[in-house]
Amino acid sequence: MTTRESAELAQKLGVDIDPELLALALTHRSWAYENGGVPHNERLEFLGDSVLGQAVTVRLFRAHPELDEGSLAKRRAAVVSTVALAEVARGIDLGAYVKLGRGEEQTGGREKDSILADTMEAVFGATYLSAGPDAASDLVLRLIEPLLSDPDRYGAAVDPKTALQELAARRSVAPPAYEVSSTGPDHDRRFTAIVVVGDHRAEGVGTSKKHAEMAAALRAWRDLTART
Repeated sequence: MTTRESAELAQKLGVDIDPELLALALTHRSWAYENGGVPHNERLEFLGDSVLGQAVTVRLFRAHPELDEGSLAKRRAAVVSTVALAEVARGIDLGAYVKLGRGEEQTGGREKDSILADTMEAVFGATYLSAGPDAASDLVLRLIEPLLSDPDRYGAAVDPKTALQELAARRSVAPPAYEVSSTGPDHDRRFTAIVVVGDHRAEGVGTSKKHAEMAAALRAWRDLTART
């Protein structure tokens, strides 16, 4: 990533992140392996996952005194899910900045929910180390707030298959139909789902059939709602 791209992303994030840490946060393991086994972002992802979880937990606890522990846990799980976090990452076009290996690049890695979500967590980790816990929590909350404040988008990110089915019903078209295929060895299988809704067709990829279908459903929901 060039200095200009680094500054551009930092401006989008609205926080001062050490350029080397930001570059590390954007380095996927596929790129690292193809370039001599250099460090990649999985340690930062591990840290960022905790930063994300704490920030969301505190936000929900304070905002919803009426909810019991079980309800709070369900909402937290929804907000920090791979699908929801990938939606947040797309909002800042994070995929454009990720350093990917050739294989991932050729198979649409910049749009994969798992890569986007993991990279977003790594950015949270880099922010924590660069600017401290308060700045990291602030970044998390700024990025997820649009999702939380838009019931339709929140619902689609949390449960895209249901959201798409409801959208199809409102528009009086046939229910979504899914086709799933897979490639790769058992230990690294990749799934591709195609969903057809009316005359619209969308694709999603994931590390399981469920995640691929969810990714396809969310993409179809975004495409169709953008038409109106």
